[in-house]
Amino acid sequence: MTLRFDSVAIDSTNPSLAADFWEAALGYARTYQDDDEICLEPARDSAPAQDSPTTSPTGPGLTFLRVPESKSVKNRLHLDLRPDDRDAEVARLEALGARRIDVGQGPDVTWVVLEDPDGNEFCVLRALRAGE
Repeated sequence: MTLRFDSVAIDSTNPSLAADFWEAALGYARTYQDDDEICLEPARDSAPAQDSPTTSPTGPGLTFLRVPESKSVKNRLHLDLRPDDRDAEVARLEALGARRIDVGQGPDVTWVVLEDPDGNEFCVLRALRAGE
């Protein structure tokens, strides 16, 4: 089979705002930009994922596409991010402009739900330890 996962397309009323956040959050490189579309790709020097055989070494690209309407309901698809240190990463993402939100996850979950500056939800999962 010659099919591979290339990128996640994300609708945005302000592609530049969303792309700026995710470029800083993930350390991705901006590879294409016009008024209605911005593409980010993993940096060529990204380290391979050591702990998870289910993810690619660097992950998919992100494409932000301008749409006229604002987001009005919970995303049907979201990104799950696996950090080395969940709490430190959440603090860093909040400093970049992310905001904690409640989507009904309950108080005992091991992840934190955030939204980017354009209102798209994503989760920061617990850190994996060797053998987990």
